[in-house]
Amino acid sequence: SNSGNGGGAGGTHSPRRAYNHPPQIPPSPSQYHNAKQVVNLNPKLRTAALIPPSSAASVGSNGGGVPRTPSRECNGGSSSTVASNGSGSNGERPGGRITPTRQQQQVGRDEKKVIEYDDSATYMSHHTNGTNGSNGSVGGWGGNNSGRSFVPSPAGGGGASVSGGASVASAGSGPRFAPSVAGSVGGASSRHGIDVSMQDSVRQKGIAKRKRKEYAKDPRYTPVRRVVDELNKAIGPEKRRSAIERACGEFDHANDLQHNAELYLGAANVLCLVLSMSDQDDEIHNICCALEMVYRAEREAVIISYQDVGAALVPLLLRLLDRYEKGRKVINAEGTISNISRILLHMTRISELRVLLVGHAGMLAALERVATLPLSMENRVLRMRLLANLANSEGNKVTIFERGSLMEATMKVATLDKSESAREYASAVLMDLSSCPTNQVAMAQMDKVLATLVKLAVVEDKVETREYAVSGLQNLAFEKQNRMQLVSYGSGVVVEALKKCTSSDSNDKTRRRSAGAITNLVCDETAEKMANHAGLFVTLARACVSDKNRDVQQRATLALTKLANSITVKMSCWDTLLDALVTAAQCTVSDGIVSAMFRVKTRAEENRASMAKHPRLLETLARLCLRTKDSNVDDEKAVYKDCENATKAIAHLANDPSNHKLICNKHILSALVHGASLAGRAGVVTRDAAILAMERMAMEHSNRPMMARYPGMLVSIAQATEREMNEELNGIPASSVTGQPRLAKPLLMSLLVAM
Repeated sequence: SNSGNGGGAGGTHSPRRAYNHPPQIPPSPSQYHNAKQVVNLNPKLRTAALIPPSSAASVGSNGGGVPRTPSRECNGGSSSTVASNGSGSNGERPGGRITPTRQQQQVGRDEKKVIEYDDSATYMSHHTNGTNGSNGSVGGWGGNNSGRSFVPSPAGGGGASVSGGASVASAGSGPRFAPSVAGSVGGASSRHGIDVSMQDSVRQKGIAKRKRKEYAKDPRYTPVRRVVDELNKAIGPEKRRSAIERACGEFDHANDLQHNAELYLGAANVLCLVLSMSDQDDEIHNICCALEMVYRAEREAVIISYQDVGAALVPLLLRLLDRYEKGRKVINAEGTISNISRILLHMTRISELRVLLVGHAGMLAALERVATLPLSMENRVLRMRLLANLANSEGNKVTIFERGSLMEATMKVATLDKSESAREYASAVLMDLSSCPTNQVAMAQMDKVLATLVKLAVVEDKVETREYAVSGLQNLAFEKQNRMQLVSYGSGVVVEALKKCTSSDSNDKTRRRSAGAITNLVCDETAEKMANHAGLFVTLARACVSDKNRDVQQRATLALTKLANSITVKMSCWDTLLDALVTAAQCTVSDGIVSAMFRVKTRAEENRASMAKHPRLLETLARLCLRTKDSNVDDEKAVYKDCENATKAIAHLANDPSNHKLICNKHILSALVHGASLAGRAGVVTRDAAILAMERMAMEHSNRPMMARYPGMLVSIAQATEREMNEELNGIPASSVTGQPRLAKPLLMSLLVAM
């Protein structure tokens, strides 16, 4: 996404990837109690959820492409993030209804035990406009710990073009970053007035019923059915304890398909029932351990299980979590806390469930306790991982950010926690929250947020942590209202951090995103302040030429030229800018934007004298013209564009009479002879510009003898004269291509006279 100097909020690469989203309206408390959780599945697909075309709201998505940011494409993201890259989006329809269901299981030959679940309980759901464009959760259980689609954009590796002042799409949830899809808020209905939510609910129940029948008949899962039946029949404490131990042994494996069977055959349902009746700590520990095992299943099975038992299981787990965190002397307290965190983490892998999970009372309170309780390192990492997954959903970003105590806890972990992984996930949370346009202005006004991101970007050893932090700064810089605040904060500490990351960070994505953040920061209001920042021009110019990564070179070139576009000759940084452009002109992957900046700057009359006198500038323009002689170029079109821009720049300089003697040197004459001799349609504009520059230089009589005697000069002008005569004989008007009058013949005559 590119915009001018007044570019608006960016669409968000969770690398974990800002992306373009409509303004997000925080849900009112009344909405939490008027909607039921419905997750829509396509009955034809067994491993993926369907997004109906009329989906009223979206819970999370994978943007086709970034990244962010961040996704997590973050090194996988978004991350945004951070992050990143996959495609498609997953829909969730708030406000749907689930009819009460009754699940029956055979317990023995003589008796039946009927387990009923109250499906009429209300669920909290968040309405949201748009998707987060991410590539998945942070460290989803069993998945890539760095996945985000960060951006478009930077996050997804998307490029940005130069058009005056361009902004680089920020990285965010997923990753980093990825187009946004706007959804409407309201009830969903089809074109024929039928309640789509009700239809989808019926379809999902059909899927679950069919799967249960398949697994019930499959002899491979006889041991699972036997364990579930035994749990269901175990009434006494000893039998129950024995059944739970047998379940832990049966469910402890890494086979996703078998875990699917366990969920469809009711293992989670009966374990939830047993858990609600247990009061022994060791028994509760083992039940939670078994639940963690069965929820290692694939997404569709987890979704259907959540619909069956989530309303009862999640509140129960949160109450137990609170109980064990307060009763630290309980045996196996840390183990039970770990198992509960892992169960919830398995659920947050599913993007459709994230908003629903945040809606449960006590969820956010449990997350913020990570900074206040003496939890083990493993449990702190799990808790931050859980928060990072929830923050990766667009529907949760405003809710999490507006809970001040949770933001304080996140920043405390990010700056003070001894665990590298906990700090990484805290960094990912900040990146995802910054990818939401609704949060960006408020976050940029919080000094603690900026200080935390700067610290994480500069001093952290872990690559992903630095990347997420830089992506967060990039997201905040995408909002124009934030740019002066970021540039001015701490006497330029944000700019200094980005400069350091661009020049010396070992990770390609971090360097690319930091150069993108600098690009986002540039506008007319901030340009002079940034240009006067010590070493910024030098850093960008060196990155353009010497960085080992092509994307970083292009992003640094974009940042430099956007900054140059706002600098004038009256500013004290003018000479530093010209030095940087001269250095950056050596970049071979700039796609012509550095030479275009020379051309733009020479158009202004007040710039011409200082540019002609600047050391190495004329030689640089000549070298750009002569690059077309090199037969080993990778991009011939870009080389010809450089030649055209440089020749035009020389012609602009020649329009100033005070420059005529100065620019009449062997470098410029060699470039003009070469430009005037180019063949083919690709060289038409360059040939005419070269003849024009020669004609202007020949207005100075003292230049003519040198020009006339320069090798190839008269031949190139004679060839131009012949072309012009042929055009005239064929009736082709002089202005047909460049609008330039026929100058070659009078120029040739004047030089011949001078000889």
